[in-house]
Amino acid sequence: MSDYDAEFFWDPVCPWAWITSRWVHEAMTVRDYRVDWRFICLKLVNKDKDYGKDFPDGYVKGHTAGLRMLRVAAAAKAEGDNAAAERFYTELGTRIHNEERRREFVDEELEAVGNGVITDALSAAGLAPNLLAAADDAQWDEVLQADTDVALERTGGDVGTPILTFGPGTDEEASFFGPVISRIPRGDEAAELWDAVVKLARWPGMAELKRSVRERPQFD
Repeated sequence: MSDYDAEFFWDPVCPWAWITSRWVHEAMTVRDYRVDWRFICLKLVNKDKDYGKDFPDGYVKGHTAGLRMLRVAAAAKAEGDNAAAERFYTELGTRIHNEERRREFVDEELEAVGNGVITDALSAAGLAPNLLAAADDAQWDEVLQADTDVALERTGGDVGTPILTFGPGTDEEASFFGPVISRIPRGDEAAELWDAVVKLARWPGMAELKRSVRERPQFD
């Protein structure tokens, strides 16, 4: 039996995961849910792929930036607790997505600037600045790979981030990729969407629900 009502697997560079995470955070507030903030690393998911052939330009830089930031998040969670990882993601995601500073992380020439933003996020989250050293410490990849493996075992392959598990460790455990949403539900709307998604996820015959037409992500 888990101590959490849900587990949310995230990579910080993904804008869709960021929007979904804000909905999850809103549902936590409205319903007093407990969420374990776990990791899925897109660089590790795609480690066997040829970035030059399989992805558009720039993806390798983005995924590598995500790996570096997740190492810091893993170190923060290990040194502190789950709440430390949540606070770091909130501060980091706000800077990357809401403040439109993603380029500072994915441009190798601006790595020092990106490191400064990570340090700012650590400070705003009340975490030690020396956690930045974890960004280039590959020992944390074992933690990231373990969480990534758990997420993909639950959903199957050929998915990305986020992955959400409801009722982890219970007879009603259910996991899937998404939901991919383009705007953040607030208040009662967030709780209503949560209830609908949980019901759909737990129906035993549910396999996939998808459409490719979508609006641009709205972070406000």
